Amino acid sequence: MGKDVIIACDFPSGTQTIEFLEQFNRVSSLESSNPTGKPFVKIGMELYYAEGPAIVRELKSRGHKIFLDLKLHDIPNTVRKAMAVLASLDIDMCNVHAGGTAAMMRAAVEGLTRPDGTRPLLIAVTQLTSTDQQSMERDLLIHDPMPEVVLHYAQTAASSGLDGVVCSPLEARGVHERCGENFLTVTPGVRFADGDVGDQKRVMTPSQARDVGSDYIVVGRPITQAPDPVAAYERCVVEFLGA
Repeated sequence: MGKDVIIACDFPSGTQTIEFLEQFNRVSSLESSNPTGKPFVKIGMELYYAEGPAIVRELKSRGHKIFLDLKLHDIPNTVRKAMAVLASLDIDMCNVHAGGTAAMMRAAVEGLTRPDGTRPLLIAVTQLTSTDQQSMERDLLIHDPMPEVVLHYAQTAASSGLDGVVCSPLEARGVHERCGENFLTVTPGVRFADGDVGDQKRVMTPSQARDVGSDYIVVGRPITQAPDPVAAYERCVVEFLGA
């Protein structure tokens, strides 16, 4: 899988999600890693808890690649069993929290791997882009510098057999330097230069994210709440992929 822009479909219902995505026809003028020309989309907790596996199947049937963003974090056996269930869905990417330890991440890989040896991409959340150094120290009692914490989590994920991490674009280059160019960096916290950063603390523009080595950028409100979401998506693709 190559670089791509992932739209965060953080809607409360399947109906709203489908109505939003029906605005997108094939964008033949833009380079995309999806042969259907449909946007790669993220299904997060809100939408999945509202609609369940049916929304995954529906969006796949419409030609979208799916990043199922449930951030599993539990004891290894529970995560292994949950991943075995998710493996039956035709998703392209899913994730766990790296803070669940190496044992949990290895169990996630085991559960996600199908009998034929295939599995979706599995990535680990390092530190959320809404977390800054102050809140990490105050609330989590983690006092190492944020970049080093992210890199340590990334190394642990890589040694556990995962394909990459979710991190801020600010840490993408360091992750590649520490874990290799083929270890994926999936980066939320992307905003247009003239946009509102919202509740994100560690942000970059799409072109800046490209320049520091982000493999995938996850973009929500700058696209979903734009007056013209298709134009905002196209702008994001152009800035990130240089199309």
